[in-house]
Amino acid sequence: MEKNKVQFITKTALIAAAYAALTLSFSFISYREVQFRIAEILVLFVFIEPKYATGLVLGCILANLPSPLGVIDVIVGPFATLVAILFIIAIRKTVGYSKNSLIIASFGPVIANAFIVGWELYYLFQTPLWMNALYVGIGEFVVVTVVGTVVVSSMMKNQRFIEKLSI
Repeated sequence: MEKNKVQFITKTALIAAAYAALTLSFSFISYREVQFRIAEILVLFVFIEPKYATGLVLGCILANLPSPLGVIDVIVGPFATLVAILFIIAIRKTVGYSKNSLIIASFGPVIANAFIVGWELYYLFQTPLWMNALYVGIGEFVVVTVVGTVVVSSMMKNQRFIEKLSI
């Protein structure tokens, strides 16, 4: 197997494991109506390296297998993650690679999860969609936009580290 394929598989597995481990480690705030899923910071890694998308979606699937919301969360959660990732990649391609475009890209996970996971919670608990979207959106905003952009923009300043992240 050539070096690039091994590197891709290894980094994909590491990202998936990191996402799942972070979600499960903080399970008390990772599921339900009000959630602060710390692992969502990793979604911004696709801004640096789009090939991390596969690992992030797989990680979300693994993290949602033991979800108290059931099998629907294994489908809906990764779908929201995929939509968020596609938004981030599109922003990176159209706006460019900068701290400002990273901030704009961070709104993809906020919006995707607010509405998609918000709908899931509406479906499961029959609670108002707007309330679910608001709660999920606030959690995503705090984790991804406030904390995640600080973490990832700090990483972006270290060119050696960025080279290590690339696949």
